[in-house]
Amino acid sequence: MNYLDRNEFNFQPSPKVVEAIRNFDPMQLCFYTRIYDQGKKSIVSVRLSEIYGVPEEQVLLGYGGEDILKNTVHYYLTKGDNKTIMIPQFSWWYYNRIAGECGGTTEMYPLHETEDTFAYDVDEVIAYANRIRPRMLLLASPNNPTGNCLSSEELSKIMENVPEETMVLVDEAYASFITTDTHYIAPLVNKYSNLIISRTLSKFYGLPGLRMGFGFMGKGHDGFLNYANKYLGYNRFSEAVALAALESDDHYRKVADQMDWGRKLYHKELDGIEGFKVYKSVANFILIKYPLKIKEALQQALADQDCKIKFMSDPGLESCVRITLGRPEQTQTVCDTIKRIALNA
Repeated sequence: MNYLDRNEFNFQPSPKVVEAIRNFDPMQLCFYTRIYDQGKKSIVSVRLSEIYGVPEEQVLLGYGGEDILKNTVHYYLTKGDNKTIMIPQFSWWYYNRIAGECGGTTEMYPLHETEDTFAYDVDEVIAYANRIRPRMLLLASPNNPTGNCLSSEELSKIMENVPEETMVLVDEAYASFITTDTHYIAPLVNKYSNLIISRTLSKFYGLPGLRMGFGFMGKGHDGFLNYANKYLGYNRFSEAVALAALESDDHYRKVADQMDWGRKLYHKELDGIEGFKVYKSVANFILIKYPLKIKEALQQALADQDCKIKFMSDPGLESCVRITLGRPEQTQTVCDTIKRIALNA
């Protein structure tokens, strides 16, 4: 089965990752890490501090980006009476769930459909945040399932103008597929104490099964760090593999280039067909609007090809599919199948 419905990684891990797995000493699992005695969280947080230029004490680690998101929302929405969190209109259903788990109230701000993508209206987000003054503002960049993102300038503008008491959580799980620029992270987290940026090894680094996420936060949140950190350290096998992945950008950049070929193929082959619209995406997936009348035929044809994609059911996106960008042969099969069904409808 070709799983192209959950934004997983249909390519090979990097050679350095494979080597780290083969060479891992299982005796390490018999002991806790000793780096915590040095006042550090992990060998991974130390390396991330070096890569991103953020002090180690401001680096977050978790079991996937999911862990960081949940810890952040659960902690800040249970401190005080304000339990409101702003989230994007079209976004990951999990944001609503984790807010609900701790009695939070979600307020959705719109994403606007343009000619070829979806977009945040930064001024609108700022105005909304100043009007309702939420405890938290969640920004997904790139956003799942729409694939659009904020520029570093737009993020800076939001941070400069939202209430200081609003914690801003930026979910960058799908970052790095188009641009490798991360130079904005250190200046922003050092300037704004109410900022948390969450990332992961699950998407660009292709290791969703490893369950390793990381992030960066502003200064002055010792309470949250004590809440989120693991006193006895982290999975030592995961640490070894994570370090290898972080040293494998060349490998993953080549994979990202193959994904970009897939983006261009969908645009080339489907954009001109009546009823279709291929949205620009900077993530490892692409959102495509299609005529609902071909849904059943398309589902059956893809099943016959052992391909699984995501047929959206979110209000406002019911006539869309989200497709993980896989290997070229997978992309070609899915694209050809969609085009065949569309032209024969």
